[in-house]
Amino acid sequence: MAAQKDPRANQKERTRAAIVEAASRMLQSGVQPTVAEAAEAAKVSRATAYRYFPTPEALHLEVAGVTPTYTPVEDLVKSLTGDDVGARVDRFVESINGITFADEARMRMALKVYQETWFANRGERGTTPPLREGRRMRWLEGVLKPAQRTLPKKEWRRLQAALALTVGADSMVIMKDVCRLDDGEAKDVLRWAAQVLLQAALKQTSGPKSRRG
Repeated sequence: MAAQKDPRANQKERTRAAIVEAASRMLQSGVQPTVAEAAEAAKVSRATAYRYFPTPEALHLEVAGVTPTYTPVEDLVKSLTGDDVGARVDRFVESINGITFADEARMRMALKVYQETWFANRGERGTTPPLREGRRMRWLEGVLKPAQRTLPKKEWRRLQAALALTVGADSMVIMKDVCRLDDGEAKDVLRWAAQVLLQAALKQTSGPKSRRG
């Protein structure tokens, strides 16, 4: 039986974002916030905040580490022009993976924190908060925007999800720890994989079957 989608997923994502935003404001004003202080500033309960960020380190890593590190990717996605989806995807993959591999220790620590958060909430069925901000899917939505005109919605969403596998810390760990590639070869493989997935999706929808109905 397929798992049911959490009807409160959007609200949970907004709650997490509110905590991070509140903590960011405090940090910019010179205050290193505790989880409880960030919760108060975000107007959510302490118990709720601790489900998203079980320790101060988890909150600080997200606010002072991961989020600002990926600012160049955010800027890149906003600046993308033109309808060449292949070029857009290639620039995106090169940018995000370049940052990820260059800051490997911090990104591995982030993965550790995300997993610890999952374990901390494992016993609370139905209440698990979003472990991560979901940047990849949001960025890929912008990167793949030109393809929305040619791909059916289902195929477009499948491509978006597939390309998420080619970027970020998770992909870096697989390339280095499982495949035992060095940084250069690992990044090349991920760029190649992204293009193969993209071209496969575009080719599939350009065939005879895609013109039915």
